[in-house]
Amino acid sequence: MTDEWTLKTKAMDIQTLEKAAVKIQSWWRGNMVRRTLLHAALGAWAIQCWWRSMQTKMLEQRRCLALKLYTCQEWAVVKVQAHVRMWQTRRRFLQARQAACIIQAHWRWHASQTRGMIRGHYEVRASQLELNIEILMT
Repeated sequence: MTDEWTLKTKAMDIQTLEKAAVKIQSWWRGNMVRRTLLHAALGAWAIQCWWRSMQTKMLEQRRCLALKLYTCQEWAVVKVQAHVRMWQTRRRFLQARQAACIIQAHWRWHASQTRGMIRGHYEVRASQLELNIEILMT
């Protein structure tokens, strides 16, 4: 019986040792898998952080480009408006000047026909204007 008993105990010890070895191996493999997964998760997290920062930079670049484009368009509109207003003002000024010249010419003709002739001369000195006017009535 002792031989059988020792064989049974040895067999049980071997089974116990095998179970213990399987547990140690599974614990070790679990640690290795968890370490690998942690390493992969940290790598993915680093890549995600980098990608988010790149997206933020690209978005900021797009915003700056859109702002520059908007600013250029606004300046172009302002310049076109200024040129149109200048052209309109100059046209009105030229029309008013032409009208004044026509009125002056008619007035001079009328004055010379109805009142006589106006003769005169002027001289500009340092700070004075000397004006001699002679009106002749016919």
